[in-house]
Amino acid sequence: MLQLSIIVPTYCEAENLTVLIPRVNRVLTEAELDAEIIVVDDDSPDETIQVCEKLAENCPLRLITRKNERGLSTAVIAGLNAASGGILLVMDADLSHPPEKIPELVSALNQRQADFVIGSRYVEGGTTDQSWGWFRKWNSRVATWLSRPFTSARDPLAGFFAIKRQTYLKAHQILNPVGYKIGLELIVKCRCRNVVEIPIEFTDRVAGSSKLSFKEQLRYLKHLKRLFDFKYQNYAYFTQFALIGLTGVFVNLQMLALLSNWMISPIAVALAIWTSMSTNFLLNRNITFSYARHKPFLKQYLSYCGSCLTGAVFNWLTTMVLSRSFQFFEKRILLAAFIGILVGMGFNFLLCRYLVFSKHKPEAETDTAATDKELRRTE
Repeated sequence: MLQLSIIVPTYCEAENLTVLIPRVNRVLTEAELDAEIIVVDDDSPDETIQVCEKLAENCPLRLITRKNERGLSTAVIAGLNAASGGILLVMDADLSHPPEKIPELVSALNQRQADFVIGSRYVEGGTTDQSWGWFRKWNSRVATWLSRPFTSARDPLAGFFAIKRQTYLKAHQILNPVGYKIGLELIVKCRCRNVVEIPIEFTDRVAGSSKLSFKEQLRYLKHLKRLFDFKYQNYAYFTQFALIGLTGVFVNLQMLALLSNWMISPIAVALAIWTSMSTNFLLNRNITFSYARHKPFLKQYLSYCGSCLTGAVFNWLTTMVLSRSFQFFEKRILLAAFIGILVGMGFNFLLCRYLVFSKHKPEAETDTAATDKELRRTE
C-alpha cells in the first residue's frame, strides 16, 4: 500500500495544475514520501486532460474525469474512494494551499494520534491573504461559527486536510455532502475526536475564478441541517418540529385576525387552525422530516391531521387532570395549560417521527450497520 494519496478536485484549473503538480511532486521527493496524486476533474472544457497527460510523464499523477456528475465534495469522495494510500490528503488546485505543508500534515497524523489534520488559517501562525476584504473575512467567520455544534476546530471548513484511510472507511458509505465543505462532513460522519490543526499561509488563487457563490452558501446551510440531523438525531428533529410549531402559532393568529372580519367566529377559528396545521405539515414534510417527502402526500397529510388531533386530546387531558386534581394548579391554570401544550406536542412529535414520517429503519441503525459491514470487510 502506498504511504500517501493526494486528491485534487478540479474544474477549469488547467493553468494552475501546471504550477501545482510540479511543486507537489518536488515536496514528495524531498520528503521521501511514497505517494500518488489523483486529479478528479468534472469534465472541464479547458486543457485539463492534456495538461495532466503531460505532467504524468514526470509525476505520479492519475486523472479521473467525471462525465455525469458535478460538485467539489462528490469529486473529493470519488478521489478518496479511488485512492490506495494509507493516508488520504485533500487540497485545492488553485494554489491557495501550500504544498510545502504536506509533510507536516502527514507527520501530525502519524505522530499525534490524530483522527483528522487540517491545514488551518485560524490557529496561531496561520494567515489569510492580505487582499481579503472585510466581507469575505466576516463571511468566513460566520460560516465557521455555524459549524460549532459539530467540532471545536478553529478552521473546520478548510479544503486542505488529511485523514487516515482506516478512519475514512468507517463512514464512507454514509457520506452525503452538499456543496464544498467535505472536511466538516468527514469530521462528523467519521466521528473524528482528535482534530489537529497545522498553521498555513492561505493565499488567493493565481488563475481562474472562485466557485463560491450565494447558491453555494445556501447549500452550506442545507449541509449543516443534514449534519445536525445525523449527529443529534431525535434532538435535532424535535428542535425543528418545535420551531415549526411556533411558526404555526403566528400563522393561526394572523389568519384568525384576517378571517374574523369576514365570517362568524367559530368558522374563522376552525379555518385558522386548519391553515396553521396545513402549513406546519408542509414545513415538517419538507424540512424536519425531509427524508420522507417522497411518500404519498395525501396519506401523510391525513395521518398528520390525526396526530395533531391526538396531541390536542393529550393536551386537554393533561390540563384538566392537573387543574382539577392538584391544588397547586387550581390557581395556576395557565401553568397547567402550558404543561398540557408540552405533553401534547411531545405525543404529536412521536407520532410524526415514527408513524406519519417513518423510516424503514432508524437512521442510527442504518448508519451503524453500514459502518460495521465495511469494517468487517477491511479487517
